[in-house]
Amino acid sequence: MHKAHRFFGEKYGVTDTDLERYLAEALSAGSDYADLYFEYQASSSISLDESLIKGISQGVSAGCGVRVISGERTGYAYTDDLSSDKMLKAARIAAHIASGPARVTTIGLSEREIPRNLYPVVIAPTDVDLAAKLDLVQRADKAARAYDARVTQVRVGYGDEVRYILTVTSDGGVSGDFQPLARLSVFCLAQDGKSVQRGFSGGGGRVELKFFLEEKTPEHFAEEAARQAIVQLTATDAPAGEMEVVLGPGWPGILLHEAIGHGLESDFNRKKTSAFSGLIGQKVASELCTVVDDGTMPMRRGSLNVDDEGTPTTKTVLIENGILRGYMQDKLSARLTKAPLTGNGRRESYAHIPMPRMTNTYMLAGNSVPADIIRSVRRGLYAVHFGGGQVDITNGKFVFSASEAYLIEDGKVTRPVRNATLIGDGPTVLKHVSMVGNDLELDEGIGTCGKDGQSVPVGVGIPTIKVDRLTVGGTGQE
Repeated sequence: MHKAHRFFGEKYGVTDTDLERYLAEALSAGSDYADLYFEYQASSSISLDESLIKGISQGVSAGCGVRVISGERTGYAYTDDLSSDKMLKAARIAAHIASGPARVTTIGLSEREIPRNLYPVVIAPTDVDLAAKLDLVQRADKAARAYDARVTQVRVGYGDEVRYILTVTSDGGVSGDFQPLARLSVFCLAQDGKSVQRGFSGGGGRVELKFFLEEKTPEHFAEEAARQAIVQLTATDAPAGEMEVVLGPGWPGILLHEAIGHGLESDFNRKKTSAFSGLIGQKVASELCTVVDDGTMPMRRGSLNVDDEGTPTTKTVLIENGILRGYMQDKLSARLTKAPLTGNGRRESYAHIPMPRMTNTYMLAGNSVPADIIRSVRRGLYAVHFGGGQVDITNGKFVFSASEAYLIEDGKVTRPVRNATLIGDGPTVLKHVSMVGNDLELDEGIGTCGKDGQSVPVGVGIPTIKVDRLTVGGTGQE
C-alpha cells in the first residue's frame, strides 16, 4: 500500500493486491475503464423544537461502489459488505452490465498526490463531545426568542459528518481524501394577530466546531432567521407584472445555480437536452456576466480536494463576459466528448453513480456600486432571499419564490412585500442583466443540490445584479 493512501486502505481492510483483483474482475468482461469508490462516513445530528431536544442521532456507514464503462454503457454495483467475495461479486455484476470489447488488460496502481488541503481541520466536528453541540442549538433557540416577543416558534437543527474516501481507477490512479462537513440552521415563526410569517437562516462548511464559536455564532443565524420573520409581518402582497428586478448578493445566487448552472453540466449537453447545448464560443449572456464553478475555495461547503472520481477540483470558467466557454465535466462525459476534466464528478454516496455536478457556482463581481443599482430603478422589485423553486433544465424556465423582497420606487427601497415569485428562463435573464455590483457574496454554507435523486452539498453566490425585464408573480394591487 502506497504511503499517501495507506491510511485510507487500512480503513477498509484492503491492500494493493486486493484492489488490483477487484479491478481485474471489473474488467473481465471487457470494457474501457473501471473504478472503485470506497467510502466510510460518520455522522451526527441534533434537532430542537419548542426549546426541547426532539432528536439526536449518530451513525456510521461504509461501502464501495464499482463502476465499469464500455463506450456509452455504464455498469454500476455497490456493496456495504467489503469482504473479498462480496467485492468480487459487485465487480462481476458491474462488468456484466457494461460488457463490451476488452480494451484494458493491465493495471498498475500508483498514488496521485493532492497538492493542497482545502479544509485543514484538526478536530473533526464528529469527534467533539455531544454537550458542545447541544449548547449550540440551545444558544440559537434562546437568541431567536429574545430577538422579538412576536417570535412564537423556533426550530434548530445541527448536523455534521466526516467522510474518508478512497478512489481507485483502472488507469492506475489512487486518491484518498478526508472530508469534514458541519451545518447549523434556524427556522422561526413570528405572529402578530392573524399574520404568521417565517424566516430561515443557517450556514457552515468544511470546518471545525469552533467556526460556530468564533466566526458565525448560533446567535448570528438565530437573529437573522428571526429578523426575516419579523420583516414579513409588515409586508404587503407583491404586485404582478413585468418589471425591473434587482437580486441581492449571496444566497439569491441559488437562482443562478438552478436556472443556469444545471444547464451547464456536461451530461445534459452531451445528450443535447440543455438550453446551452452546442453553444460554446457563442454569446449567451450580457457581456457583464462571468460565471464560474470553483471547487477549490478553502473551507467552503461545496469544495473538495478531489471529486468523487479522484480528479482534483478546479476553478472552471463557464461563461466569460457573456461568452459560453465550457461545461462542467465528469469522466464519462469528458471521455465521450474528448473534453478536459474539470473535477465535477460527484455522487451522494458509494450507493450512487457519479455524474457531473456543481461545487461552488457564482457570478464574478462587476464595477457598479450597489446603491447606484437601486437608484437606477424607477419601479421594481429587490429580492434579498429565496425559498423554493422549479426549473426545467431543457429550456431553463423557472419559477422561484422570494422569501424576502421589497419594492423599489423611484430609486429607493420602500416597503417589504410577500408572496412574490420570479418567472422566466435562465438564458433570457442573463441577456437582460444590465448592471453587476462590486459586492460579490457567497452563501453562508447551507446549500444542498438535488439531481436524479442524489443530493450533494454546494455553494452559490452573486453580487447585486439588475435584470431589466423579469416577470413577477403576485396578488397585490397597485
